[in-house]
Amino acid sequence: MTAAISKVAVIGAGVMGAGIAAHVANAGVPVLLLDIVPKDAANRNVLAEKAVAQLLKADPAPFMSKRAAKLVTPGNLEDDLGKLADCDWIIEAVIEKLEIKRNLYKNLQAARRPGSVVSSNTSTIPLAQLIEGQPKAFAADFLITHFFNPPRYMRLLETVAGPDTRADAVAAIRDFADRMLGKTVIPCKDTPGFIGNRIGIFWIQAAITAAIESGIAVEDADAVLGRPMGIPKTGVFGLLDLVGIDLSPHVVASMVATLPKDDALNGVLGDPSLIQRMIAEGLTGRKGKGGFYRLDRSGGAKTKLAIDLKTGQYRPQRKADLESLDAFKAGGKTGGTQALLTRGDIGGRYAWKVMSATLSYAAELAPEIAASIEDVDAAMRLGYNWKTGPFELLDKLGPAWFADRLKADGRKVPALIARAAAEGGFYKVEGGQLQTLAFAGGRRAVKRPEGVLLLEDIKRKSKRITGNGSASVWDLGDGVLCFEVHTKLNTIDRDVLMLLGQTIARVPLMHKALVIYNEGSNFSAGANLGIALFAANVSLWNEIENMVDLGQNTYKALRHARFPTVAASSGLALGGGCEMLLHSSAVQAHAESYIGLVEVGVGVIPGWGGCKEMLRRWGTSPKMPKGPMPPVAKTFETVGTATVAKSAAEAKELMFLGPQDGITMNRDRLLADAKAKALSLVKGYRPPEAAVYVLPGPTGKAALAMAVDGLRKSGKAMPHDETVAASLATVLSGGDTDPTGTVSEEDILALERAEFMKLVRHPKTLARIESILVTGKPLRN
Repeated sequence: MTAAISKVAVIGAGVMGAGIAAHVANAGVPVLLLDIVPKDAANRNVLAEKAVAQLLKADPAPFMSKRAAKLVTPGNLEDDLGKLADCDWIIEAVIEKLEIKRNLYKNLQAARRPGSVVSSNTSTIPLAQLIEGQPKAFAADFLITHFFNPPRYMRLLETVAGPDTRADAVAAIRDFADRMLGKTVIPCKDTPGFIGNRIGIFWIQAAITAAIESGIAVEDADAVLGRPMGIPKTGVFGLLDLVGIDLSPHVVASMVATLPKDDALNGVLGDPSLIQRMIAEGLTGRKGKGGFYRLDRSGGAKTKLAIDLKTGQYRPQRKADLESLDAFKAGGKTGGTQALLTRGDIGGRYAWKVMSATLSYAAELAPEIAASIEDVDAAMRLGYNWKTGPFELLDKLGPAWFADRLKADGRKVPALIARAAAEGGFYKVEGGQLQTLAFAGGRRAVKRPEGVLLLEDIKRKSKRITGNGSASVWDLGDGVLCFEVHTKLNTIDRDVLMLLGQTIARVPLMHKALVIYNEGSNFSAGANLGIALFAANVSLWNEIENMVDLGQNTYKALRHARFPTVAASSGLALGGGCEMLLHSSAVQAHAESYIGLVEVGVGVIPGWGGCKEMLRRWGTSPKMPKGPMPPVAKTFETVGTATVAKSAAEAKELMFLGPQDGITMNRDRLLADAKAKALSLVKGYRPPEAAVYVLPGPTGKAALAMAVDGLRKSGKAMPHDETVAASLATVLSGGDTDPTGTVSEEDILALERAEFMKLVRHPKTLARIESILVTGKPLRN
């Protein structure tokens, strides 16, 4: 019987192995990172130690907190093999060469503890080949765990178990990967490339070959295969630049070597000469001299270039301008993609050729490679960042329409697509339950793992209690309501605040607690700046001040509600979104929560109580030295530099999250964990009393001004930064308060409101807001 996993080893300190080790450490679990001893190396652990050092410098960061790095112990395969006896899970992440892996397994056999789990991170080699010739005891403890790169951020983990693999070993890894590593674990059949890479590599190769043969420009190819298909805007060529063009031939060669000769991948490989020449010239993408795109810095200017697929020469990059893209935009959310694929211009023809081949390939293969349709869709969403999986995309297009197009082309219609066309789609909702076509016939219910609660399922089974165009209220059961924001980027407008205030008044009537949550990519990007800029441009200053008042009063009601309020954050929680977290009784944060008060970047200060809450948190922290100035200085540093925590763990260090707040590794478990936290607070809950502050007054403001003046003189602060910092210093120091007296919450809110209104009238603030809205980039003025 496999015990709980309390220590892990990773063999191979390359990019992938080191990344896996870092993410295990993110889960708070000690991890041993081993690699070979280089010839004549003075430091025998040099490869593993160098890997950890590089992890600490990498951006995006593999570690959620630099503290996690202390849980990684570097070592080598000659001196430290005996330490594997203490490990419950040993992950092999060495080069994709079968004999090297098999030889390593022989060494592991002698060192590991019986019953410890061994897994390979292979992406292409079938399990049957890996364990060939290995003892039965090893085969019983062995499986494939295929992580996607980078391991911290990519949620997919594909697993393959052999006929001899112990069920409890699979269960132990699945549970650990799910709850501790935050992975969606997809069981795959023992076929080459498993699910994600089997379909993904075909899609990439089909796209490259079709682009070269059709003569379409790389910008146009990426434009039609990106957003219109629910695929990241990199498209195919931008994606290859990102992951490294030199990796593609090796992955393809490995796939071709293990696939049957009649596999459709062999029919889309095309002429490899362009990519071979690019690799030979060092044009391997972003890590090399450039790729399909490059930035020319010669002559002092920065010119974006794109490669001509016919000549192999670079030319100035241009914006895609196609009839098919216009058709997509005109077709809207429901018909845009189909409209693009129907157009007869080069973009429409190209997109149809690539996507019809890819979706047909997925439909033909699905029963062979996966247990269910939803597993295939999840693999492509989470492994390749597609917005919808292939079968979800087919439902969006209409399976009958798609089948008719294939017939019109004289092509075979896969049996699964024909079934979906006849039975009304791959997915269906019956009695509030999501169902999919089953491979064996009929339909099957989509079942969530134990402990997973999704708002999308709640919506299928019930009607919202109340709501408006910006937010909705749902019943989670057990006396807990859910407040959901659903504006663009979940920004906060008047309707959001009004409904939140009404919901706070509603909860005590029939319910126990409130959870604030949504299933968008971001918790909230803050206040709706577009509305603020419009009001400022027509001098509706009273409207802006009323909005500040409404936000302050609503958040004050949230903090002092007579029942527990739990905010469940994921993704961005910035500005007003961060202030919503700060005013809740508790937060249950997804590990990938990026939290911060960033108002100074648009020329204002936090106006909905963010200043007072950060002062309160730092002022009551046992980490703070005594006296009125330390918490003021720390808050000024954090807010004044628009610091954003790059993980929930880092948010705790910055006090955006408190010691009572929880962290959920798996995004799908966030709502259930937040609900459980809210219910745990119900018994005996008492709202917090209003805080009282001791602040330094004018002397403190002067000290902060001196620090800002130094930054300005060194060129690190622009003139308007100094203006904004002066307002922030006024609020945090308590204005003209006597340092021997006290300041109330209402006093600080009044200062926030006054300084916010002063700044929002400033022309340079309005220029900053406009820059963010138009370009998405902050303006330094």
